[in-house]
Amino acid sequence: MLDTAGERVPAPAQEPGLLTPWQQAGRRALDVLRAPYWERPHDTWLVRRWPDLTATTVATVFFWLSLTPSLVPRPWYLQGVVGGITAAIGYGIGCLLSWVVPVLVRRRPGEAVQRRVRARAWQAYWALGLFFTVVLLGESARMQRELRKLQELPPTLTWHSMMIALLAMALCWVVLLVARVIRLGTRQLIRGLLRFVPKPVAVTVGLLVSALVVTFGAKDVVFERGVVDLASHIAANTDQSTKEGVVPSDSPYVSGSPASLISWDDLGYQGRNFTGSVLSAEQISTFTGGEAMEPVRVYVGRAAADGYAEQAELAVAELERTGGFDREVLAIAGTTGSGWIDARTAEPLEYLYNGDTAIVALQYSYLPSWVSFVVDRQEAGRATRELVDAVRQRLARMPEAERPKLVAFGESMGATAVEDSFDGIDDLLASTDGALLVGPPNYSPLWTEVTEGRDPGSPVWRPVYDGGRNVRFAQYPQRDLLQPAGAVWEWPRVVYLQNASDPIVWWSPELAVQPPEWLEEPLGPDVTEEVNWFPFVTFWQTAVDMGTSYGVAAPHGHRYGTNAVEGWAAVLPPAGWTDADTLRLKAFAEAHESPY
Repeated sequence: MLDTAGERVPAPAQEPGLLTPWQQAGRRALDVLRAPYWERPHDTWLVRRWPDLTATTVATVFFWLSLTPSLVPRPWYLQGVVGGITAAIGYGIGCLLSWVVPVLVRRRPGEAVQRRVRARAWQAYWALGLFFTVVLLGESARMQRELRKLQELPPTLTWHSMMIALLAMALCWVVLLVARVIRLGTRQLIRGLLRFVPKPVAVTVGLLVSALVVTFGAKDVVFERGVVDLASHIAANTDQSTKEGVVPSDSPYVSGSPASLISWDDLGYQGRNFTGSVLSAEQISTFTGGEAMEPVRVYVGRAAADGYAEQAELAVAELERTGGFDREVLAIAGTTGSGWIDARTAEPLEYLYNGDTAIVALQYSYLPSWVSFVVDRQEAGRATRELVDAVRQRLARMPEAERPKLVAFGESMGATAVEDSFDGIDDLLASTDGALLVGPPNYSPLWTEVTEGRDPGSPVWRPVYDGGRNVRFAQYPQRDLLQPAGAVWEWPRVVYLQNASDPIVWWSPELAVQPPEWLEEPLGPDVTEEVNWFPFVTFWQTAVDMGTSYGVAAPHGHRYGTNAVEGWAAVLPPAGWTDADTLRLKAFAEAHESPY
């Protein structure tokens, strides 16, 4: 029960036998309802106080905001992770507000009034908080179902609302517990320093030491020496293995074959997948109906040479051995962090030219793309630029009439690697006969140049650059590549395959504090109208979306399927190629998608 000041006091002693256990439990429950928070019984208790009301309220609001949809549907467990992280961020912001306001507002009511107001505020929080949490969890399930429908996913969805709330609460409490341990340690450090130095010095030194320990521990120990080292170890072991069913090719036109300058073991995991799954002349003839050539695929793994320049030199030598410079088309492929090249992007070019092609690439890393982004993001551009320069120098020594058509392509970080190899969009257009860039990350330099320089009125998810003269963007290529209607589509051509719902294209650190252009009207064709921007919340939502962006069907998320067929048909169609041929190859590619 409460006294006149609103403070909970023990119930009056009752004579034995007057109250049953059930009555005693009911009275205690009533006392809790009257003041639904906890006071520290004794100064020796480690837990100093009940969570701050303002901070808890802001954390709850942030959790509600995290339930809103983003670019791609999220499974319940990732929704719980997003909710827990954003709630913890909200709690930190609420703590800051709870500290700042009393400093600015000096006039306060008496202690009794404060206790009474606190009790009523907690009563309101529990009543309204539980009600709105239940309502908004149900509303979130509805919005997720609508988003799945918009992105052509099956309507079935198991939405574990209770599990979302429990997981988010548990994660938020873990973060809060860690923060309180850090604060307690900092207090103890300051108290120890007070024995030797004045208070201002003790506080300053204590805070600095605590900040350094936390920063070093989180970044260098937990993340780099823990998460990154573990991922690197797993990736290094994977790079030594080979996917089941992949064996060295017998074709002399492929790296890793018995005739190759590069051994099978030196190709790396993704290099072996790429060369070991090369199309045969018979497979190409199945589509073309005529006699085809064995395509050239040159791949130089990290283990094949000591540095990028040596890798590029070896790639040129391998192209000369295979006759790659004598083919009609020579394509430079940018690889992702692990060295991956999407067969669905490479194979359409080989079908278009009846195998009269050469594709060359080198591996700059074996790390997963997210690790490579963190630890060696610049390496992709350095490695691919060495390859591009080496190939261009070799082509410059050939008579112009005998040179193959030079194109470049890449997906995700592979697209960035290609872009980093040129000094701007004009350099790319002047140096090649075209390029196909798929799902480029937000930091890609040429993508940024084109997007920021787009014609007024065109949305960021489908920008029109220079009237669509040489560069065009597409999500649904059969329709989008015809835009703007009536514009001249000149050569050379650069095609960006870019889904409006691809979080890898749109994620950036600025999302935490700045509304993105991709949420401005009009929205992309597969972005729900119920998506909104909230500080910090949208950042974490989109970050988690990157991990689930492959869980949707093409052309949504980071899935592009066989859209490279239309992309290559627009960038570099063979003589006599028609729209009907494109549709036929599209159907063929969908029926014969490579598992590699």
